Amino acid sequence: MPILTLSNVNQYYGGSHILRDVSLKADVGKVTVLLGRNGVGKTTLLKSLMGLVPIRSGQIEFDGIPIQASTPYQRARSGIGFVPQGREIFPRLTVEENLRMGLASKPAGTSIPTNLFEMFPILDEMRKRRGGDLSGGQQQQLAIARALACGPKLLVLDEPTEGIQPSIIKAIGRVITRMAKQESMAVLLCEQYYDFAEELADYYYVLDRGAVVAEGPGSEMREKNVRQRVTI
Repeated sequence: MPILTLSNVNQYYGGSHILRDVSLKADVGKVTVLLGRNGVGKTTLLKSLMGLVPIRSGQIEFDGIPIQASTPYQRARSGIGFVPQGREIFPRLTVEENLRMGLASKPAGTSIPTNLFEMFPILDEMRKRRGGDLSGGQQQQLAIARALACGPKLLVLDEPTEGIQPSIIKAIGRVITRMAKQESMAVLLCEQYYDFAEELADYYYVLDRGAVVAEGPGSEMREKNVRQRVTI
């Protein structure tokens, strides 16, 4: 059974129909990739999943429980880690303090998992540095580590490669693969950088004008010419 299932989700902004009967799923141990051009509803879909914007109709089920009426903090507490587009770290807090924010749902005194510093060694070196002083790539690593701090069952990432240098993109790709395969986690990756998405995808969905227009195993993306569907 998939850990995440969206069924016929519809969402509106004013009179604009943004998401149109969107259905998708994400399985534990797999990287599920959501692709699409700018403005097709990808970020809105992720915000709907996290409860940041309400859905008009449909169902969102996580770990066997409907969550469309749950608050964002309830969804996070249930085991969904979210890395938003633009990172949204706390610039005035240190790296260590940012990571502790990811432990907000845990009992007081819970330690930062040591494996985060193994995955992102630069964060260990910069524990006492303010988040706003880090480079864009380092901030992205911090945002991902913060989302992983609470040990989520599902990791949701919104365009993690945006504005990031190639060497860090590769490091992020290794972490995403490791979390899905070795840590028994489901990963839902919203991405516009096609090559990165194709490399990681176990399964893909293509969104266009708020609707899923194509889906299939990641191994078939090249054969189905998915690149052409998502390239501007």
